[in-house]
Amino acid sequence: MRHLVCMLIALLFVWPEGDANAHALDPGYLEIRQIASNTWSVHWRKPDVNGQPMAIDAVLPNGCAPSRGPEATRDSRAWVSSWVMECREDIAGKSIAIEGLEAQRNDVLVRLHPLEAAPTTLRLTSDTAIQTIPPEQTTWSVFISYFQLGFEHILEGWDHLLFVFALFILVRDVWRLVGAVTAFTLAHSITLALATFGILNVPGPPVEAVIALSIVFLAMEIVKGGEGRFRLSKQKPWIVCFGFGLLHGLGFAGALAEIGLPPNDIPAALLAFNLGVEAGQLSFIAALAVFTAIWRLVASPTGRGPVVLTAYGIGSVSMYWLIERLSGF
Repeated sequence: MRHLVCMLIALLFVWPEGDANAHALDPGYLEIRQIASNTWSVHWRKPDVNGQPMAIDAVLPNGCAPSRGPEATRDSRAWVSSWVMECREDIAGKSIAIEGLEAQRNDVLVRLHPLEAAPTTLRLTSDTAIQTIPPEQTTWSVFISYFQLGFEHILEGWDHLLFVFALFILVRDVWRLVGAVTAFTLAHSITLALATFGILNVPGPPVEAVIALSIVFLAMEIVKGGEGRFRLSKQKPWIVCFGFGLLHGLGFAGALAEIGLPPNDIPAALLAFNLGVEAGQLSFIAALAVFTAIWRLVASPTGRGPVVLTAYGIGSVSMYWLIERLSGF
């Protein structure tokens, strides 16, 4: 058991180094907006990878020129370029691709805005780097795309994943744990919706700092869990998770704002994204439960030492993120 805990803590310390941002929801974004019968404006946003643009590029439909824009410039989070292209004919039914995406562990969202039709959203991945532009967008396709986006975000967002991991260690009752995670999802759904509709607007760095503090809090509760006192975080974790979920929802909103939502299907996209996050959280908990059951069979762990060491590892990583966020003020 001691060796496993040491390996786990080492893994936790590696996570922040691979991505300066705790959030992983930073896919590429390609917006193509029709401004005249044969004229389209293009906005191309590549994710940042260690100070350089990701090695991907948009391949626009045949018959459109120029097919590539000016050299990308870096904004606060990504590399962007914009230009205007002329297309000889309608681009519906034509193919659009992201060159180099098959070698990346990332997605690209494509948003098309025709003048006389509803906007279309496509999601290109390493497995489907080429797609055909449909004649019109369906609500169901939007739902599927944003459900997958939410599911993948929670499984690749280290800060939210670490929060759920700490919660799993702290709350040992299965149904109490599921209720706490569901309260967390309900709360972040509220703030995500409020932020999306412009009712609530909070700067990103303070939100990220408080999110890191929420993980530190859970780590401290794990360490103090053996003192035998009544602890709200263990007895009524849904209250704590609901409060922190409101904060985490602002983090989701900041990331989702970078991608945007389809104007005609905002409710469906928001619902799908939140359901995807919930599914990702429950899947992660199920995987942890299976791993724990197997571990108990083969290792028969005893004592609180490994749990406390793991809590310190979680708290250390969270403090790293906190310092990083505070430096952004």
